[in-house]
Amino acid sequence: MVFLSFVYRFLTNFAFMAMVYFSLNFMEKYPNRAMLAILVLVYSAMRAASTLRSFYFFQKIEKLETEARRLQGPINDGSGGTNARKQVVTDVARLRRDGELKSYMDLFFLALIVLLCVANIMRQ
Repeated sequence: MVFLSFVYRFLTNFAFMAMVYFSLNFMEKYPNRAMLAILVLVYSAMRAASTLRSFYFFQKIEKLETEARRLQGPINDGSGGTNARKQVVTDVARLRRDGELKSYMDLFFLALIVLLCVANIMRQ
């Protein structure tokens, strides 16, 4: 399922980039093309801001993981609950890492979309 989530994220980002590319290239009039490119740039800026904000969230989760691992040592008294706690911390770490990778993928495609829009605005 993890692999499928990466494939899904890649395909949706690629489809959005392809839609922007074809939309900008099939517009014949420069003012219409420029207006569409500016609207896509605004949307991309909002999505990039949201993605960058998620990195702040991931940073806080990483601090919580570190704190949970630090506190887990003294709790390890053989009560049987430590394996479940270790598994929870491991799962959270994996989900955080996967979320960061997806955010990097989003930023990569958004950067490509910004380049497409700027190139279409600059050419007449």
